[in-house]
Amino acid sequence: MQVTRQRVTKARTGLFDGITGRRVRLLAAATATLVVAGGGIAYASTDVFGTDQVGQLTEKGLVVSGDQYLDPIGERLVINPGKIMSSSVSPDGTHVAASITDGGMALAIIDLKSWKVQQLVGNSATADLRISGNDVGQEGPTYSPDGTQLWLGQADGYRKFTVNPDGSLSNPTFITIAAQGSKRALVGEAVFTADGKTVYSAVNGQNRVVAIDAATGAIQQSWNVGNAPRDMLIVGTKLYVSNEGGRPARPGDTTINSYGTQVPADPVTGATTTGTVSVIDLANPAAAGTSIDVGLHPTALYAKNGALFVTDTATNDVSVIDTASDKVVQTIATQPWPQASVGYEPNAVTLTDDGHLLVTLGRANAVAVYRYTTAQEPVSYVGLLPTDYFPAEITTVGDQVLVSNTRGIDARRPTTAAGHGTHDTTSSLQRFTLPDDKQIAKYTSTVFEQNGWGKNDVKVAQGNKQKAEPVPKRLGDPSTIKHVFLIVKENRTYDQVFGDMPEGNGDPSLAQYGENVTPNQHALARQFGLYDNTYDVGTNSAEGHNWLMQADNPEYTESSAGEYLRSYDTEDDALGHQRTGFIWTGAQAAGQSVRNFGEFHQFLTKPAGATWQNLYCDTKKMESTGQDTAYTLNSSSPIPSLNDVSVHGFPKFDTSVPDIYRYQIWKRDFEANGPANLNMFWLSSDHTGGPVNGAAQVADNDLAVGKIVDTISHSEYWKDSAIFVVEDDSQAGQDHVDGHRAPIQIISPWAKRGTVDSHYYTQITMIRTIEQILGIQPMNQKDSAATPMAAAFTKKPDYTPFTFLPNRTSLTLGLSNANLPSCGADTPAPQDPKAEAPPTAKVPADKKDVAAKWETWKSRQQFTGPTARPDSASPEQLNRFSWYEAHDWKKPYPGESKIYTPDEVPGADIRTSDTDG
Repeated sequence: MQVTRQRVTKARTGLFDGITGRRVRLLAAATATLVVAGGGIAYASTDVFGTDQVGQLTEKGLVVSGDQYLDPIGERLVINPGKIMSSSVSPDGTHVAASITDGGMALAIIDLKSWKVQQLVGNSATADLRISGNDVGQEGPTYSPDGTQLWLGQADGYRKFTVNPDGSLSNPTFITIAAQGSKRALVGEAVFTADGKTVYSAVNGQNRVVAIDAATGAIQQSWNVGNAPRDMLIVGTKLYVSNEGGRPARPGDTTINSYGTQVPADPVTGATTTGTVSVIDLANPAAAGTSIDVGLHPTALYAKNGALFVTDTATNDVSVIDTASDKVVQTIATQPWPQASVGYEPNAVTLTDDGHLLVTLGRANAVAVYRYTTAQEPVSYVGLLPTDYFPAEITTVGDQVLVSNTRGIDARRPTTAAGHGTHDTTSSLQRFTLPDDKQIAKYTSTVFEQNGWGKNDVKVAQGNKQKAEPVPKRLGDPSTIKHVFLIVKENRTYDQVFGDMPEGNGDPSLAQYGENVTPNQHALARQFGLYDNTYDVGTNSAEGHNWLMQADNPEYTESSAGEYLRSYDTEDDALGHQRTGFIWTGAQAAGQSVRNFGEFHQFLTKPAGATWQNLYCDTKKMESTGQDTAYTLNSSSPIPSLNDVSVHGFPKFDTSVPDIYRYQIWKRDFEANGPANLNMFWLSSDHTGGPVNGAAQVADNDLAVGKIVDTISHSEYWKDSAIFVVEDDSQAGQDHVDGHRAPIQIISPWAKRGTVDSHYYTQITMIRTIEQILGIQPMNQKDSAATPMAAAFTKKPDYTPFTFLPNRTSLTLGLSNANLPSCGADTPAPQDPKAEAPPTAKVPADKKDVAAKWETWKSRQQFTGPTARPDSASPEQLNRFSWYEAHDWKKPYPGESKIYTPDEVPGADIRTSDTDG
């Protein structure tokens, strides 16, 4: 088939010199006044990104994977070993202590005078100071008032350090806070009394605050507070505590679980419905605390001049409390773009001496600036200042504003590898002198442009509906597409799957599961289009499924990445759900039907005997005889609105369930009931880690996708269907462009055929496209600003169906004769001799010992069974294991010179993404 390529003119590009971590002076554009945004929701008439690629420096700034450019004001210091979770400045203003994660470290000490990282603390062999664990909490670290101690919050208490005269740390000891049953401490902020003798701790996992003797570590007193206490500060004799999960539940409340506590929550959106600040009277410690109602997800606290400022992250505002009366006297909206009221995620606040209130908007990569006089007098909005990726802390040091950015310049850490990975995460510190109000107003246009705000010029349909087209120009106008199928897979990069396709921008040396492993994906790409510039936003599954279901990874999950112990997958945690709901609740609100097959499910029960081998044979039996499954699996969600539309026999993540089994369960439902308007799937075998060889699992996943497309395209529903295939994230390998670049597919009679589409797309733009087709209101500012993928569709349909290709890699590859299914080994179809041969699962004699060590490692992971958890292994180890398997233990991992044992893997000491239990 002839392939054509879509290209548009690209702005100047080049490697961004910030990735070296050296000092860089940044000049933000100041070319226009405030953008005035009109009403209505529509998609942009101008493609914001063109074919820009992540990692390129363009005239608009550095391109990142979250539908944004970065061009921050001031001066930047890139911190390479991971993401900043929280930070604080030493009392003398000379150093910053930043808790970090995802880079083998737990803590970075930055010398503000030299503007360099002075010390790294963690369990990595390359740490300057070794400690036993890299888990870090949402808040802190905290300096003592005299600057001689630093306390770092971890899962079961605090790591206490001595601060040396030069600002470095030494003498780590641990202050333990015991678990209460299954509830570990999971501490939040620590606050010292003025004399440094007592530390108050927000014990997040146990919904309480404790007083600790700073010298001995003994707990002196405990107070019950609200759900998930997070930040704290002392004003006079009162201790204020932000309760991210709101008040305790009362009789009659509808509730949803959060770390073993039923919290008030909405059964449709699954989100919490209350937010509170607890007040403890330290002058009368025997008295019960009181509570102040604020907005949803109160996170950061800051006090000055008789006012307490509370960032209400989920309601996108700041509550101002008069500390004399403990009453909310003002609520400050932080929604700079009129077209979307949520999704900006204010998460830190400070007040300058000259009366500027500064609020970080995490998901907007901006600082909102207001003029402030008193708590009772309304603030006046000044404008926005651009930051790096996801600002999380803000303070002033002298005449400088200092901002900590969780994700820095995205996953662009310098490595020796042959490509990039999503875990090459960075963070950054940014400092600048606050511009005058006139300059701030000009910087606002930069922030609008970087987020794509103000580009929407077509309103919501209001009568006079237009002729149907695949992706309507107005939300609510008719589409030629009535049935959308969203198939979510697991963890592959573009190069891993399509690096062998010369039609696209691939690197064959990084190809891992080429055409003889994934014949259907390759055939679908050639028939319906190859997309070689599309990005998954998240680092891992916890983030990826949120981006697909919520068009965001809410701040709670973003800030929990240092532990992921309260929750990893937030299906069973109300704190991880945005108040505007999910893609399925939006579809229902638009009058569309929904059917769910495993996506965003939390629970799975399996009968005895439902092994991979038996389910494989059961699949063969169902296929040949048409009989129902012999094994009744039950998969479910704790969110009522999702559970009610789910097919419970379709199992959630479990690598000991073949995807072709899942296909058979879906097919029976499809034949009996037909499709809904929105159909969601979780096909997870391509995660790998199950009983068979990783390539066999990817081939199983490929076959299931091919059969689903075959079944739909040969049905009566094909004429008005669109199938979107996407990875939840792309963390399981390398890509030569960026670790977030992932394979996607758009399959429909209305999809353009035989093209290579190199437009910049993301998971957000895919979700926005589905919303536009089905008339779903966008969920937040991210999908409101995104441009639907109209360029991928045509008004002239081609109804030619797709016929699946049989697997060319044996689905039972890697099983010993003793472990083969009772129905026998799988016999694959002939290979394509022009493509790279699939693995044989034969281990060379000189690698048998190494392979045996990896099999022992694999047996200890939690990939299979009802309690299986995606990403429960070290990503660096899993990526190498799957690479070695895919290449028959003959090729070192890209960029390396040898095949490692598990304990030799560089970065093996990087903590796993999921450390539950």
